[in-house]
Amino acid sequence: MSGALELTERLIAAESVTPARGAVFDVLEAALVPLGFAVHRFVAGAETDAPVENLFAMRAGAGRHFAFAGHLDVVPPGAGWTSDPFVPTRRGDLLHGRGAVDMKGAIAAFVAAVAARPNHAAPISLIVTGDEEGPAVHGTRALIDWMGARGIAPDLCLVGEPTSVARLGDMIKIGRRGSVNMWVRSAGRQGHVAYPHLAENPIPRLIAALAEIERIALDTGTDWFQPSNIEITDLAVGNPAHNVIPAAAEARLSIRFNDLHTGASLTAMIEEVAARHGCTLEAIVSGEPFLTPPGAFSELVSAAIVEATGVEPELSTSGGTSDARFLARLCPVVEFGLVNATMHKLDEAVAVQDLDLLADIYAGILDRVAR
Repeated sequence: MSGALELTERLIAAESVTPARGAVFDVLEAALVPLGFAVHRFVAGAETDAPVENLFAMRAGAGRHFAFAGHLDVVPPGAGWTSDPFVPTRRGDLLHGRGAVDMKGAIAAFVAAVAARPNHAAPISLIVTGDEEGPAVHGTRALIDWMGARGIAPDLCLVGEPTSVARLGDMIKIGRRGSVNMWVRSAGRQGHVAYPHLAENPIPRLIAALAEIERIALDTGTDWFQPSNIEITDLAVGNPAHNVIPAAAEARLSIRFNDLHTGASLTAMIEEVAARHGCTLEAIVSGEPFLTPPGAFSELVSAAIVEATGVEPELSTSGGTSDARFLARLCPVVEFGLVNATMHKLDEAVAVQDLDLLADIYAGILDRVAR
């Protein structure tokens, strides 16, 4: 049994639905300490109902500081699995279990890569959170603050998200779009539908605001990003009576945006539209876009992939958000990991051979960082 496979199985067996704490971090720490890492664990958000555990591990050295980032929390498994989602199960060439792909397998592969390079002399660190699949408030952002307070700053960072599509190595993420959620609210005055002059219906104002928002074309995309898009994701009145004009109505928007915009600029734009129709706006920016322009770092990662697999990876900014949006504040960041076909699905699975192959690629990246 390979080191990557064995550690993946132990991590899967440590149930860690977001926010993760405890046993799954014990497993990772136990794997890192014998490799010479100083492991620091802390809980953030202790005052909340869902505190988050985070881990920073570092092995000192001389040269470029390479950081690997990831998360040990997983989404809830859902009902209908063929086998227990937290009992790692091999069927044929696949290892099944929640987190096999997203992203306990990648964390295990990186640990195996480090173990295969005992003489790597440059600094290596792991930035691992238990809150990537959740609100992402007390996870990687808290780790970045913790590192900043101690003057720790990597030179390069690779996030082990499952970026591959059809086969391992076919895609690297060099950027991600930003994300902002908004709530457009229209306040009225409740009353009887037979006496509309004594009431004020908030729904027509909200519909008019949404119609104008729906007509907005933010951009046509850039060289590296697809067009930004605004989606209306919910519309709520909550009126149980057919003969009552409601007092309020609300709609929720989600905007994924490229680097032509910021969360603040989009909030100001939609707020202006809402105000024209007598509505108010609340917005929460969950992440700004980032781009690590193609260059030395992406070439280094690509070279390691080609050497191990013969596959020339595509550079992409597609997909949703990840914690790379926060880590990009520290240093150049790229994302690369396993095939993402089964992430968040029932019977999530990783090809066993891909775990060893990913460990080989990560080891090749470490070799190139040290040159």
